[in-house]
Amino acid sequence: MFTGLITDAGTIDRVRSTDAGREFHVRCSYDGLREGESIAVNGACLTVRECGDGWFTVAAVVTTLDRTTVGEWTEGRRVNLERALAVGDRLGGHIVQGHVDAVGTVRAVTRRDDAVLVDIEIPADLTPLMVPHGSIAIDGVSLTVNALPAARTVQLSLIEYTLRHTTLGALAPGDHVHVEADVIGKFVQRLAAPHLAAAAE
Repeated sequence: MFTGLITDAGTIDRVRSTDAGREFHVRCSYDGLREGESIAVNGACLTVRECGDGWFTVAAVVTTLDRTTVGEWTEGRRVNLERALAVGDRLGGHIVQGHVDAVGTVRAVTRRDDAVLVDIEIPADLTPLMVPHGSIAIDGVSLTVNALPAARTVQLSLIEYTLRHTTLGALAPGDHVHVEADVIGKFVQRLAAPHLAAAAE
């Protein structure tokens, strides 16, 4: 479990194919990592395979590659990092599982005074889970839904701190991003579905 509060922006400095999947060697500021622990890399929960002070490796299997942008990652790419939440830590963002629901596409990036507005196109099946001023994770970053300006579009308002401390400041139209909807909304939708279907009959 994660909070969506990014604690480091790492850099992929090696990519290779292994028996464990597509492996990424990531440079970071972390020390004290342990093999087998979970780490969110751009919002995708992956397992640390090897590690040392200032680096770790993770591997993505075919099912992860199918559902994410991980297959597009190349050497030199910066990625948002967050270690798993420890019991007793502050939950400053929202509950993030590190389970990517879909890949969204950036459609517009505009500046409005001191905020940067980002419009992201999402799959239609995620639209019911989007709530104005509700929570969403984009590339692992806990954010607030600023508006729903059009069908299948969610708008974010990025503050200066987020722009400086994550990779989101580099977003441009056409970029692909990981989208994770609020897990509470997903459970409510799932539990309510049979009752809504019965009421419609």
